[in-house]
Amino acid sequence: MPTQVSLAWLLAQDDDIAPIPHRVSRVEENVAADEIQLSLDQLDRLNNITAAAGGHHGEEQMRLIER
Repeated sequence: MPTQVSLAWLLAQDDDIAPIPHRVSRVEENVAADEIQLSLDQLDRLNNITAAAGGHHGEEQMRLIER
């Protein structure tokens, strides 16, 4: 469900957006997001979520990535 809400938010941003699924097994789940209608309050709350802070990878992983 969080993925569907994320996709529903993305679809609400513009008519020219078409999310591309990463896995064929998730296509039906992703298509279901098109049926979710977010209220103006929900869109406002999602638009104002505080951005994540901090790195995704630890120092050792970053050294491997930056080779």
